[in-house]
Amino acid sequence: MTPRSVLFTVWQCLCQCLFFVVSLSLLGCASAPPARVQPQLFHDALFKPLAEPIQPGQVFALSPAMRRYLDEDIAAQLRSKGSRQGLLDALYLKSELMLEYDSSYTRNAAEAFEAKRGNCLSLVIMTAALAKQLDLPLSYHSVFVDEFWTRSEGIFVLSGHVNLSLGKRLGEQHRTHGDADLLTVDFLPAEQRRFQRTRVIDENTIVAMYMNNRAAEALIANQMDEAYWWAREAMVQDPKLMAAYNTLSVIYRRAGQSAQAEAPLRYVLAQEPGNAQAMSNLVLVLNDLGKVQESEALALQLKALQPYPPYRYFDLGVLAMHGADFKAARDYFDKEIARSAFVAEFHFWAALASYGLGDLALARQQLGQAVANSNTPKDKASYTAKLEWLNTQRQSAEQRTRILR
Repeated sequence: MTPRSVLFTVWQCLCQCLFFVVSLSLLGCASAPPARVQPQLFHDALFKPLAEPIQPGQVFALSPAMRRYLDEDIAAQLRSKGSRQGLLDALYLKSELMLEYDSSYTRNAAEAFEAKRGNCLSLVIMTAALAKQLDLPLSYHSVFVDEFWTRSEGIFVLSGHVNLSLGKRLGEQHRTHGDADLLTVDFLPAEQRRFQRTRVIDENTIVAMYMNNRAAEALIANQMDEAYWWAREAMVQDPKLMAAYNTLSVIYRRAGQSAQAEAPLRYVLAQEPGNAQAMSNLVLVLNDLGKVQESEALALQLKALQPYPPYRYFDLGVLAMHGADFKAARDYFDKEIARSAFVAEFHFWAALASYGLGDLALARQQLGQAVANSNTPKDKASYTAKLEWLNTQRQSAEQRTRILR
């Protein structure tokens, strides 16, 4: 990451593979005070109005062709297989629509259906629109993935990723043991989903992400007026989407309005002091405004900032465990614990690494922390069972050693 480049985020999966992942329960969003739109950051007079105003309701709107598809084309299999499985089989497994991945343009639901292609956000929106028409419960997720940067027209773009989970319609739910509540649709290959972490997001955030993508695409095409109005509407739809503020700042700067570009970045850093994208762009803006000393100081701060995202040390530790490098693994887990001390999973894996190093006392200590930080009795029982498994493995190893002797 370099302060000499403008940076912003778009949501587009870079892989074409589709996988279904069974999830056992629906996670709810924690309640938080609603964020407010920041009108002082908008400068409408600097940009020409669009010929057709942006309509948020069009993002998930069904076209007549989509309604016919549900009511006629796949009606029989929706009845025979159930709404959820019938829809997913029709869209993806049987490839009846011959869907293709395409990251060149972020389409709304109707556009993705008509084109039979889209990036991950477009395909999530299209699937959700059809699922909502069938009254299927659903949830959207923002996925933590390794950073993937692309460059176009002198702009560096960080690609994010989203997926969605579908439940069964109330009348189609069964009380059979082991029946999954949710089925998650994801377009990442299995190896990239190995340590996948997600958070549930609201539909208004999905809409804001869509609009931020459209702003980014217009920006890269040097369509500044269109880019501005898309970014503005993204901020209106979800004032908590910090990526949209960053995009707005880049638009101001590329339009020759560096004086207006500073405030959105200051706002982002007031909320997220460690936001590296905002810091990098602010370095450029401050330099444009002749604030060279402040720009250089911020550049040094950016250089010292650790670029590792959440769970990064943990994932590296697990990889080291698979390679039987228990010392490196324990070091990684210790780093993750140092910044997230109350996550039971981190302590459990640290216990595994300590066990691999033969430090049984520390392993028990870490496992005790895992139990102590468990949020439910089920988790506590699970970690106790894992400890018993470790003890069994140790006994088996000792038996094999005695046989070899």
